[in-house]
Amino acid sequence: MLKEFRDFINRGNVLDLAVAVIIGAAFTGIVNSLVNDIITPILGILLGGVNFAGLSITVGEAVINYGNFIQAIINFLIVAWVIFLIVRSINQLQKKRQPIEEVAPPPPPEPPAEVKLLTEIRDLLKEQVNG
Repeated sequence: MLKEFRDFINRGNVLDLAVAVIIGAAFTGIVNSLVNDIITPILGILLGGVNFAGLSITVGEAVINYGNFIQAIINFLIVAWVIFLIVRSINQLQKKRQPIEEVAPPPPPEPPAEVKLLTEIRDLLKEQVNG
């Protein structure tokens, strides 16, 4: 079992995944700061300082904070939009760096001798029937 575990750890996929998680966590901090410190305050100014987080309903002794849910949805949409813009920008930069080479498609492979022979026979039979 230890050998299997060592083989599992030594595969590149585990290391790649670990690096992706670490980079993803660091990138999350950057995106959250961009959303929370820059974009959300600007939207707050444009929307007149509306803050949904304080909205709630009290039913008996239970407090239903539906405003937090609405705010979470808005935050998710903002983060998703920012990630979309970042990925889109990176893709456009990569397209500019790597010019697309226009390559003609390769010619179809030569059919086997049997197929050529059957094609000739078919064409001869068509000529006899039509002519």
